[in-house]
Amino acid sequence: MPYDESLDDVIIIDGVPVITEAKQQRLFETIAKRFRTQADIDVPFENMHIPYGEDGNSKGYIVMELANGDEAAMAIRAMDGYAFDKRHRFAVNRFTDIERLAKMDEKYVEPAEEPYKERGHLRSWLADRAGRDQLAICRRDDVQIAWHNRTAGPEVAHSRTRWTESYVQWSPLGSYLTTFHLQGIALWGGPSFERIMRYPHPGVRLVDFSPDEQYMVTWSPEPIQVPDNAPQGPQFFAPEDEGNRVAVWEVRTGHLLRTFPLEHEESGAGMKGFNWPFLKWSGDSRYCARLVPGKSISVYELPSMRLLDNKSMKIDGVVDFEWCPLGDKDKEALEIWDGGRNKELPKGFKKPRDNMLVYWVPEVQNQPARVTVLSVPSREILRSKNLFNVSDCKLHWHPQGDYLCVKVDRQTKTKKSVFCNFELFRMREKDFPVEVVELKDPVLAFAWEPQGSHFAVISSNDPNFGVVAPSITLKTQLNVFHLHPRGDFRLQKAFENKTCNSLYWSPKGRFLLTATLGSSQKFDLEWYDVDFNVEMRQGAAPNDFGEDVKMIGSGEHYSITDVEWDPSGRYVTTSASFWRHAMETGYTFWDFKGTEIKKETLEGFKQILWRPRPKTMLSKEDQKRVRRNLREYAKTFDQEDQEQESSMALAHREEYKRMLEQWKAWRQHRRAEMDAAKREHGIPTGPSARELQKESTQEVQEWVEEILEETEEVVQ
Repeated sequence: MPYDESLDDVIIIDGVPVITEAKQQRLFETIAKRFRTQADIDVPFENMHIPYGEDGNSKGYIVMELANGDEAAMAIRAMDGYAFDKRHRFAVNRFTDIERLAKMDEKYVEPAEEPYKERGHLRSWLADRAGRDQLAICRRDDVQIAWHNRTAGPEVAHSRTRWTESYVQWSPLGSYLTTFHLQGIALWGGPSFERIMRYPHPGVRLVDFSPDEQYMVTWSPEPIQVPDNAPQGPQFFAPEDEGNRVAVWEVRTGHLLRTFPLEHEESGAGMKGFNWPFLKWSGDSRYCARLVPGKSISVYELPSMRLLDNKSMKIDGVVDFEWCPLGDKDKEALEIWDGGRNKELPKGFKKPRDNMLVYWVPEVQNQPARVTVLSVPSREILRSKNLFNVSDCKLHWHPQGDYLCVKVDRQTKTKKSVFCNFELFRMREKDFPVEVVELKDPVLAFAWEPQGSHFAVISSNDPNFGVVAPSITLKTQLNVFHLHPRGDFRLQKAFENKTCNSLYWSPKGRFLLTATLGSSQKFDLEWYDVDFNVEMRQGAAPNDFGEDVKMIGSGEHYSITDVEWDPSGRYVTTSASFWRHAMETGYTFWDFKGTEIKKETLEGFKQILWRPRPKTMLSKEDQKRVRRNLREYAKTFDQEDQEQESSMALAHREEYKRMLEQWKAWRQHRRAEMDAAKREHGIPTGPSARELQKESTQEVQEWVEEILEETEEVVQ
């Protein structure tokens, strides 16, 4: 075996306590123990070397030789920044990096000043006078950014060919458009969609943003490789990143914060896939966390990406976890609190609650399954509940953080069938009381109302449940639950003999869309209003709560693959993507009641995405003023819509007239050519009987005048 002279397996640990030679053995034992527990690496004592000064004291660092370069990279990831004690924190680097830095030219060279380049505002589209939303439409190699018009088709505002090599994705607040390329991803924004930043990650396939768009994580199936002549800097991969597949970035600067291997690579479980998103973000984007299935949950502080308290939470058997979202109440409290700097707090103000996450572990031997709610960063257990006879759990936070639903699948004693119940935690009440709602059937889908206290469930008792095949369409039941005035969740109404398997609430709640996806026989769409009689009652309690849930519309979209509400909740797009099948691809616009507005069939159609909107910047007073004057605003907008429709109708008539004149001119030209040819061959040039009959037919054009507004003035 040839001798490895690269020294990639040698690391230098700085920040080590200064000792005498008499304490060396004890220090070696302590460091070896920390490497075993934190990095799962065994380091022989003979591979540790401490240099001493002339005074007999060590110089505060250790040279350590590991088995290979991969083990050295693992040690750097696990031990860099590790708090050895209260006064010492490790700084771990490769020996080759230290050597390279020592050879750097110490002469300071002032960097060249880059000229200022003005860019458009990232939220310029919000200033559209008509308040229209934007969409991204991908077809073949073309990507279009279009304005949505209520009656007409999308109005293209920006278009490019081969803008992306796979698909596009909006950031959560709509500030950036993400495109995917062989060498990484790019973010675009502003009125003309200029490139904002590039992030070099070869072969990248997936991206996920933090809620405030400050950070993002990318994944590539290709392991990171760093060539010898690779560029260096905070936005590039370093040798210790080699072999990893996941990268965390700071969006604004483009800096690489950290890289990770996949869970199965870290745990040695083999190639079994992985969970996405790889990192899950806290509601305020202060933390992110990842799961090593069956072992631990690691919480990292942002933007440093340092492990919280320098240790992961060891949880044997842990299956899944979810962060509590940041609701409107929490955002308002954080703004008022201002990090504790506001000294003039309103009367009755409550300090914002800490971040929370929930996880669950399955049954192990004689221990029942368990759901646990933790506070972060304190790691205090806020609530824990044991569960019995559990086959699976799904964690569903209410979008406002008011409730937590733990969907528990249980097996019967014979283990031949599965039934479901919901453990509902009230997260705004003292001690987080839990309520149990039981269903007799297994559940296909669950969804909270975004701003409200309803939730919808699709269940099925079809004998074919569990059989996955396009030719099989399950009979299902739609169940709508609500928070009863007595304080508990109850079934409000059930709809039998359905085929739906997917749920989509409108962004502001109240309207629910159900869809049948993945079937080759059924493509049903149904719209429901869960507060159908709320205006009629005028605040009074209903006699029958079930009468408030009404189906208000239905439709069908052949081979439907995707459904999405617009940010306002007024429109819905359904689409059939070329990525799933090649027959009748395209999209359809619907209103919130299920009325079809426009259908477009396009060959090679891939995707259509609504551009998200950020939270309104209007004050509460401005919002109240808008609500008071909503009818006046509505009149203005209705008049503008009528004018637009009339102008469009006039434009269509003008286009028809122009095309008719072109047709007549072409026909006259062709007739002259035919007459010339007839004269050349001695054929009479008069019109035929059929032509005479056709020309005798009178052509009538109907003109329709539309009165936009009629006023009567009385002159005294």
